[in-house]
Amino acid sequence: MSTADRNLSAAHAEVRAEIARTDSKTALLLAFVGAVLAGTWTVTRGLTLNPAACVVGGFGLVLLVVAAGLLLRSVRPNLSGRHGFPLWATLTAEEINAAVGGDLAADIAGLSRLAVAKFRGLRRAVDLTLTGGALLILAALLTLGGAV
Repeated sequence: MSTADRNLSAAHAEVRAEIARTDSKTALLLAFVGAVLAGTWTVTRGLTLNPAACVVGGFGLVLLVVAAGLLLRSVRPNLSGRHGFPLWATLTAEEINAAVGGDLAADIAGLSRLAVAKFRGLRRAVDLTLTGGALLILAALLTLGGAV
C-alpha cells in the first residue's frame, strides 16, 4: 500500500470516527435536555409563578425544545446520501467493488460534509441549551424573588 493510499485510509477512518463521536455527544446532550425538561416540569407543576418568571421560563423551555429538535435532526440518518452504505445499497456487487476500490477521496469529502453538518447542528443545540438553561435559572430567581 502506497503512502497516499495509507493517508487516504487514515483520513477516511478519521472522518468516520468524527461522525461516531458527534452521534455520541448528541445522544448525551439529548438525554441532558430531556432531563432538564422533565425536571423543570416536575419542579414547576406545583408552583405559582409570577408573570415575568412565566415569560422567561417559557422562552427558556422553547429554546430547549428547539435544541432537542436540532439534536434529533443531527442524528437522523441520511439514506439518500451518495457515500457509504446508502450508496452501496443501490449498487451491484461489481459496482461496489469498483466504487470502494475507486475514489476514496470522494467518499472522504462526502463524509466530511456530513460530519461538518452534524457538528454544526450539535454546536447550535449546545448554544440553545446554554441559553435556555440560563433563562430557566433566571426564571427560578424571579420566582424566588431574588432578582430584580
